[in-house]
Amino acid sequence: MEHDEIYDVLVVGAGINGAGIARDAALRDLRVLLVERGDVAGETSSASTKLIHGGLRYLEHNALALVHESLAERERMLHLAAHLVTPLRFVIPRVETMRPGWQIRAALWLYDYLGGGSSLPGSGARRLENAPEGQALKNPDGGFFYYDLATHDARLTLANVTGAVEAGADFLPRTAYLRASTRDGIWQVDLSDGRTVSARALVNAAGTGAAQLRTALMGGCADIRLRFVQGSHIVVPKLYAGDHAFLLQQPDRRVVFVIPWEQRYSLIGTTEVPLADAADAGVTDAEIYYLCDAVTRFMAKPLDPHEIVWRYAGVRALVDDGNADASAVSREYRLLEDSVGMAPLISVYGGKLTTYRMLAERVVDLLVPHFPGMGECRTRETPLPGADEMPPGGLEELAARLCIDHPRLPLDWLTALVHRHGTRAHRVVGSAQRESDLGRHFGAGLYAREVRWMVCHEWAVTADDILWRRTHCGLDMDDAQRAFFAEWLAKQAGEDSV
Repeated sequence: MEHDEIYDVLVVGAGINGAGIARDAALRDLRVLLVERGDVAGETSSASTKLIHGGLRYLEHNALALVHESLAERERMLHLAAHLVTPLRFVIPRVETMRPGWQIRAALWLYDYLGGGSSLPGSGARRLENAPEGQALKNPDGGFFYYDLATHDARLTLANVTGAVEAGADFLPRTAYLRASTRDGIWQVDLSDGRTVSARALVNAAGTGAAQLRTALMGGCADIRLRFVQGSHIVVPKLYAGDHAFLLQQPDRRVVFVIPWEQRYSLIGTTEVPLADAADAGVTDAEIYYLCDAVTRFMAKPLDPHEIVWRYAGVRALVDDGNADASAVSREYRLLEDSVGMAPLISVYGGKLTTYRMLAERVVDLLVPHFPGMGECRTRETPLPGADEMPPGGLEELAARLCIDHPRLPLDWLTALVHRHGTRAHRVVGSAQRESDLGRHFGAGLYAREVRWMVCHEWAVTADDILWRRTHCGLDMDDAQRAFFAEWLAKQAGEDSV
């Protein structure tokens, strides 16, 4: 990176929105710099419910446009991120005192209709008394089912950053934006690494800090407010057999998801708790009891908080629409265009994981008047790194090929690689032919070979980057294993810096 280079676009924030924007702009042949004060997806973009979904419950709030757009993007993700999404069947036990059956049937019909020609199966009704899906329930009766997609949110974000860099963007992780000014229609941005970079346009995708950043850039002028809503999740040993998820209705008219996760666990969430400050995020005891009660209300076996093996909270920065109910605040995003000293500024507010690509396309479209020579949007059809050159048989064929090529390597590890890296898995394996070639095994299927790939090619630095974001191997490690890995990784970093 040359110090005197003038970028076309500087994007602040490498959450899912900023990563998507950087990739879209780079694929249109703009010169892009993406800066992130922490790790890729280090905050909310790694703390979601891990779903690509239309938002069935948003229909109750008449958010038809949002649901329609989300379902269209859900369909695209089956192609664009084939290694990172998995069809998931949701079962809704019927509770007539909460929502009558006719209402759920109507909502599911509308959900299917708004989804158009989806590749996923349609919804339907299901008797649960003698069905496998009803075995774990306290009072199995009638129910309904529909389909959405499960995903790995942090790796989806990482794939977008990788795609941006491969398209020509520069990326500076762990480099904070400090301040900016304009001179002759050009942004001059000071960064925490001591350099000042120039850019013709600035995109504010700072997530929970977006409003504060825009206020600073606009000299104190701000006409939009954000509401911070915390969503907390808990992870427990798998609650039931089967690969289906549950959508459980609650007396407060919210819903709680129970999702099979990482083979041996159930992911439960989410809450929606208003926060005065995003810095106050953290799973509370009240949220834990709420989620445990939500599951116990339906399951034959009560869920004890002591069963929790992991918990996490993410903060959504939503546009304040004046709704008193945090769960009813719109998930639709807003894009604000400003000009500071003739230099364009676009600020991103709100949004959700599912619609990040469409949001990114619209942000870069707003820059067309400033860069009339830019190319057309390519993210609608261009697969993310790892989904490119996918064989006709998808992940199963990809895993089978990898296992045939490397018969002496652990089968579980090769399968995990395919789900994490997709068509790039063979690059991670490299010339390894036997398990001893993989280096130290830290537990939970995490080997030094993959760790080094993540450090060299995925900007991983800390143990948390690897154990809880790029993988979830931390779940299956004990305290001693996690501590040893953190010490080993820090030592490797120290030796590499000598």
